[in-house]
Amino acid sequence: MECPDRAFKGTFSTARPDHPDRFGRSPHIATPWGVYGVSTIAESQEGTVSVHTTVDTPVGPLTVVGAETGLVGLYFDEHRHLPDPTGFGPISRDGVGLSDFAEVERQLGEYFDGERRSFDLPLAPRGNDFQVRVWDLLRDIPFGETRRYGQLATALGGVGLARAVGAANGLNPLSIVVPCHRVVGAGGALVGYAGGLDRKRFLLGLEAGQPSGPETGRLF
Repeated sequence: MECPDRAFKGTFSTARPDHPDRFGRSPHIATPWGVYGVSTIAESQEGTVSVHTTVDTPVGPLTVVGAETGLVGLYFDEHRHLPDPTGFGPISRDGVGLSDFAEVERQLGEYFDGERRSFDLPLAPRGNDFQVRVWDLLRDIPFGETRRYGQLATALGGVGLARAVGAANGLNPLSIVVPCHRVVGAGGALVGYAGGLDRKRFLLGLEAGQPSGPETGRLF
């Protein structure tokens, strides 16, 4: 079954699907559009200049990585599948190109204060075609709602893609902004999150108007 054409939101770039990860491994997942490698690191592009900064939030410090074409990554402390930090580029207070770090910090602050339900930022995540399709679907999940892996897989061509969807979801480089925390397991079970289940629970509670963190409103 072919996946229907979708208009991608933001500026999405595609990395080589056969590129090995930093350990020299090239795991692959079959999809209706081909066999794609699943890399544990964000793949840099020739000629792309990246810079980074750190933003303090109620879920701990977030490392924000930006490139000239937009936001490339947003990572937690102890982030699973964290890319090699040497690829984040130098520290920058302002950002570079379309990556405005002050604007990223402002919108994150509004989100955690309950004043923002979606983000309006230029995005440039790096992944293969299938990963980009999954990340695009994540942005369609409304604030305060969740979707199961199987539902996303069905939207992409069939429930048999659930494993591939889970892998792509776990490699989402733009935590919170691209809301992979809104994807849950069967029966609504909280399963796998790159920032840890405590953060996932906190974010879902925040969006449901039922904060699950300490009375300070901060998890860390």
